[in-house]
Parts: sequence; C-alpha cells; structure tokens
Amino acid sequence: MTQRSWDDWLRFMDAIGAADLDHGQIATLVHEELARTGTESAGWWAQSVTVAYEQHVGRRLPGQQPDGTFQASVSRATPLTMAGLMERWTAFAATDPEVRAAAAGEPRLSATERRMHWRSRAADGYEVAVASEPRTGGKASLVVTLTGLPSPEAAAEARERWTTLVTRFLGTV
Repeated sequence: MTQRSWDDWLRFMDAIGAADLDHGQIATLVHEELARTGTESAGWWAQSVTVAYEQHVGRRLPGQQPDGTFQASVSRATPLTMAGLMERWTAFAATDPEVRAAAAGEPRLSATERRMHWRSRAADGYEVAVASEPRTGGKASLVVTLTGLPSPEAAAEARERWTTLVTRFLGTV
C-alpha cells in the first residue's frame, strides 16, 4: 500500500507537473516519493500509480503500454512443479497444431530461479511469453503474457485465443 488516497496522489501529480511529463519521468518522481516515505515495493507501486494516473487523464487505456501497444495475459495455477510445468508446456507447444499455428518460428527458452520462459513471436506479429512461476508448496502457475498488440480489440482476441490454448493444455496435465 502507498498509504495515500487517490485524491492525495492526484494532488501530488499536479504538484510535480505530471501533465507535462512522460511515463518514465512521472514514475521516477513517484518512486522517489515512495522510497522517501519507506513504502515497500516502491518500484512496483511507482509503476502502478503512474499507469493509473495516465489512465485517469486519458493518456492510456487499460492494458495499453507506454509505446501505444496493448498487453494481455492469462494466468492459471497448476499442481505441477515449476520445471515440470515448463517441460509439459514445451512438449505440448511443440506438438499442438493450434499453438504451432499461433507461434511463428522456434521458441526461445530461458530460466532463472524465479521463473522459466518459453518465448515466441505470434504469427500475428505480437510477442508471446509463457512463464512457469513458483507458488507455495512447490507448485507453479502458468502465466502467458502477450505484448505488442495493436488495439484493445486485438488484445481481447489474443487473450481469448490463448485462454483456450491454456485451458486445453491444462486438460492434459
């Protein structure tokens, strides 16, 4: 929590001249303010407050990124471990005709202690990142993030397509 009301944040934005600043400049000043007041996860809250402000003043629509493109996501909890989930997803994606049709080219795989990724460009041109993220009890969530979508309608369509793919995949685990 930021310990401020929305009205207090709007007064802060007016005081820093946020209407004349870009996303990065606003986020930096919000982060400095949050760090000064000892807010936990100041970076996350700075982005959240900045995006909410940009939506409030009509600079950005829900799901819209600073570059004007849109993002959508699908997330589901699973009973699998992080490594087991990514192994199953990778095998499914390699053989499922709809995933193969939706993705262009060979996926790129990467992993850290915190998450494992399967990344590809979609046939429609946007980016797809499928992540296996840890949950409590040694289980993992599957998180699909779709970025670079040209409109809210394209984001809704892509979310629907990938929700169907994820639901079908989870029916195999």
